[in-house]
Amino acid sequence: MDNSTIQLIDTDELNFDLRNPRMVEFDINKNSSEEDIIKLLWETMDVREILMSIVASGFFQHEPVIVIHEDNKCEDKEYIVIEGNRRLAAVKILLDPEKYYSFTRTNPYISSDKKASLEKLPVIFSNRKDAWQFLGFKHVNGPAKWSSYAKSRYIADVHRKFGISLEEIAKQIGDTHRTTQRLFRGLMVIEQAERLNAYRIDERWQTYFSLSQLYTGLSYSGISEFLALRDVNEESDEPVPVNKIGELRELLVWLYGSKTENKEPVIHRQNPHLRLLEAVVQSKEGLATLRSTWNLEYAYRDSRPSDTLFEEAITSCKRYLELALSKQTTGYDGSNSLLGTARILVNLSHDLYDDMLTRNSPRQLKRIREPVDV
Repeated sequence: MDNSTIQLIDTDELNFDLRNPRMVEFDINKNSSEEDIIKLLWETMDVREILMSIVASGFFQHEPVIVIHEDNKCEDKEYIVIEGNRRLAAVKILLDPEKYYSFTRTNPYISSDKKASLEKLPVIFSNRKDAWQFLGFKHVNGPAKWSSYAKSRYIADVHRKFGISLEEIAKQIGDTHRTTQRLFRGLMVIEQAERLNAYRIDERWQTYFSLSQLYTGLSYSGISEFLALRDVNEESDEPVPVNKIGELRELLVWLYGSKTENKEPVIHRQNPHLRLLEAVVQSKEGLATLRSTWNLEYAYRDSRPSDTLFEEAITSCKRYLELALSKQTTGYDGSNSLLGTARILVNLSHDLYDDMLTRNSPRQLKRIREPVDV
């Protein structure tokens, strides 16, 4: 990217980049107004902090915005800022604070000299192909990181439009090849789902779309097998076989929910919920429970072997009873209700012990002839 020449361009002539990877995860399109874009940037991307910095110190002339051009002409004969959209939003707000007051609720004092200096901004002209390495290094692993979805869109754009290999992209942006592959595959899966009308991102339950949940889940063998997913080394735009599209929709609704079906996601935290889901989709019983109850905890319980659950239940009961016994002198207030609950525990423990005895072999019964005093 040639950054030897910095020019001053009227701020009014600078336009936001609708193809910016950070914009594509929100409802911004060619019909969105400039005010819509500024409102989005203000509410989601910490423009306030940049605005206050400009108020205090002015716009740093040695940090120009990057504008795309083609033979000295910009796309659609416009100056489109491909790096510096948040700074551009902050400047436009400062130049006309009343216009944006309805959502910024701010009208900071700025001297007339500083305000006048914002009417032209320092610009470097470039093009998307030449600028991709700088933008990727800065936003994928640098100080101004994008979300996982924005990263994946950026990686896919560079890979598909400029023919740069995923391995080379990983080297240039300071990331591992494996992570870059996983990001790319995650995007291919969600794009395949949208293309086949299996799932739409805009039907998700939450406002924010976290692709990391999907590409992390796809890296788990149980979830990968549930979808019969192609290997991460295969750069396919159809990583999920057509006969697994129904399962793909199920997975995406479990991850992100569906407003159209009025279903909340069952994954609320990536850790440990993704691991629980992996166990569930590998079990017929667990999968049936998840589909019928929409409860990941119940489904995980039903996915586990009965002997494991039984042993854990017995051990947990013992632990809690020991805790209650150690606190009885200070924790028990003489309540008849608690006394009744304790009596129920005695009866249940007797029933359980008797049932366990009947399931033992005669040889074991000789060793455990008398029940313990509970």
